[in-house]
Amino acid sequence: MTVATPRLTLERKLLGECDLIISLDEVGRGALAGPVAVGAAVMDAVGARRRVPEGLRDSKLVTEKRRPEVAARAAAWVQASAVGWASAAEIDEVGIMRALGLAASRAVQAVVDQGVGVENALVLLDGNHDYVSKVHPVPLRVRPVIKADRDCASVSAASVIAKVARDGLMTELHGSHSEYQWDRNKGYASLEHREAIRAVGLSPFHRASWAITDAPTLF
Repeated sequence: MTVATPRLTLERKLLGECDLIISLDEVGRGALAGPVAVGAAVMDAVGARRRVPEGLRDSKLVTEKRRPEVAARAAAWVQASAVGWASAAEIDEVGIMRALGLAASRAVQAVVDQGVGVENALVLLDGNHDYVSKVHPVPLRVRPVIKADRDCASVSAASVIAKVARDGLMTELHGSHSEYQWDRNKGYASLEHREAIRAVGLSPFHRASWAITDAPTLF
């Protein structure tokens, strides 16, 4: 099966209406453990005329082995990039949608701290729901687009950058919590992960408010 290559068609159109696009995509939303992460990738009209990096796809369509090199090319291709985080404790406290908003707002603030202005920027968000505007302290123009991580190259860049960052964090956490095999499952509901939870209980990095032991096995 041929995997569609993301393009810059929508970005080029939208850049006729704004100076910058800040593309956002989340990873880790459905995990049992670890933070949720939102990647941000900034694109301007000059960048939108450059060739899409080789191998760039939605992170779910890039093999784990290849993701780091693709993420590095994506980060070098866009004008700025960052990853925002919301912890498992925050997810427990405010719920997953609010936590996504916090992570997205932090990602936007991180690129602002790199010198990106949001005065005439548009936020291009993967999905069908704007979870950013209600959280970010400064008004933002947000355009949710279904399957943007698959179809829009700048969102694909945000996706793979966030995925590599979160996978790296979960691999680091595996060092002190090896019973959960986070180096393999990255905090998602694998059979080995759920069996470890039943055997030893939850870690401080688990989303304790979730019905974890009843969660479906994802792989």
